[in-house]
Amino acid sequence: MARTASLSGFPEWLPQERLVELHVLDTLRKTFELHGFSSIETRAVETVGQLLRKGEIDKEVYGLSRLQEDEDASGSENGKSDKADPNALALHFDLTVPFARYVVENAGYLAFPFRRYQIQKVWRGERPQEGRAREFTQADIDVVGDGELPFRYDVEIALVIAEALSALPIPDFRLRINNRKLAEGFYRGIGLTDTAGVLRSIDKLEKVGEAKVAELLRTELGATDEQAALALKLAAIRAEDTSFVAQVRALGVSDELLEEGLSELEQVIEAAVQRAPGKVVADLSIARGLDYYTGTVVETVLVGHEQLGSICSGGRYDALASKGNRKFPGVGLSIGVTRLVSRILSQEFATASRSVPTAVLVALNNDESWSAAQDVAAQLRGRGIATEVAAKAEKFGKQIKFADRRGIPFVWFTDDDGKHQVKDIRTGEQVDADPASWEPSPEDLHVRITTR
Repeated sequence: MARTASLSGFPEWLPQERLVELHVLDTLRKTFELHGFSSIETRAVETVGQLLRKGEIDKEVYGLSRLQEDEDASGSENGKSDKADPNALALHFDLTVPFARYVVENAGYLAFPFRRYQIQKVWRGERPQEGRAREFTQADIDVVGDGELPFRYDVEIALVIAEALSALPIPDFRLRINNRKLAEGFYRGIGLTDTAGVLRSIDKLEKVGEAKVAELLRTELGATDEQAALALKLAAIRAEDTSFVAQVRALGVSDELLEEGLSELEQVIEAAVQRAPGKVVADLSIARGLDYYTGTVVETVLVGHEQLGSICSGGRYDALASKGNRKFPGVGLSIGVTRLVSRILSQEFATASRSVPTAVLVALNNDESWSAAQDVAAQLRGRGIATEVAAKAEKFGKQIKFADRRGIPFVWFTDDDGKHQVKDIRTGEQVDADPASWEPSPEDLHVRITTR
């Protein structure tokens, strides 16, 4: 981060930094809408029971309570219980679980497959460090079906995200893609029945290393040395094309679910090789810790900045949302906007040309000229030129210095005879101008985001 917020884990950007973040958000929004995704926003809170239905992240969830609560109905002295009340409210830790609830509650009003994007803040009780905040912005896209969802959407989602990330001022990136069916089928094929437990252990590979994961597989899941070795051999497979299929089959494991997962992953990688070359890799170590993923799983890293962690993750979920016997399978990916912006700012991958949107400051000759200055500003604003009016009729030198401190490139002068001139304070050039027709250059009209 370019600055450290006074309250750790809750970043706040300076105006010039915020303009970079807005550029990132606008770029993502434009790309998502070009691909037909509709915007929604869900509430910031969910019930604890809803949030903790899947996965093991209860220690990260921020509960919500009033400062002066009513006496606890259970009669406990401090108004708290040892076990979280499933009906209590908590801030959402991601956008997928709230989206699943939203789909179920609004199913009668949505056209399926439903394509949505959602850009909102989320809250997670993590240990703050670069790339990890307690309050941060995510940008999600998902496609959800009613009863079934063609696998082709798994392919499309990966391609949309590759396009969106390619448009951002960031270094090269890789979408690391695996398939839970492939992994679970393989573990089942070698005799490890607790496939979810194996996935959780494999998910720790990059943090603790192969030796520790092998030990976890043996001590916690009862794997033999041979089973642990095969699980690690599978996780070691990486390929930027479909050659991973032969590498998996060379391990000599047979299982129907394994074959289904191999076929699905092959389709994703095959399409990516053609439409997003060099941006996607089959990485069979990717597991994703949350339990609701059922097929394609994705994690994305910046090349050369892998220590930052995943900047975009997600996958296929077939059973996260349901209503009675009606199921709503989906696939989606989530971009960690705050994590990306913090790295963009700290490494100066992008900077804003000025800290304010204002292009013109209308100077005052005297205090009586304020109303006329407002008329000039209104004409300029009417043509889309961001304009401020000076608050005080100070010496022109002081008004120019004020504009310079604000990063405003032009100062407008009107003399007592009504003649107008505009000064580019960067070059010192001053020319006659008409408020009804004068235009700054396209580069100066709006804040520019320059990248390196």
